[in-house]
Amino acid sequence: MIEDKQFLIDLAKMKMPYGKYKGRYLIDLPEHYLIWYKNKGFPNGKIGKQLESVYEIQLNGLEDIVRQVRKRY
Repeated sequence: MIEDKQFLIDLAKMKMPYGKYKGRYLIDLPEHYLIWYKNKGFPNGKIGKQLESVYEIQLNGLEDIVRQVRKRY
């Protein structure tokens, strides 16, 4: 449970480390970009898990929860 909480906090604070959207919070990435990754395959490692999570969060319309976490922590 604590690991899940920390994952969400880290996800809320994480910015895209490279590419066209470098510096943008992952939760604020455009939907088409995340769909492209979904079709291409998410990268390996932590960033891939985070991008995949953001895809699922956006798919379910839960972005505001992540933004609230970012404000709180």
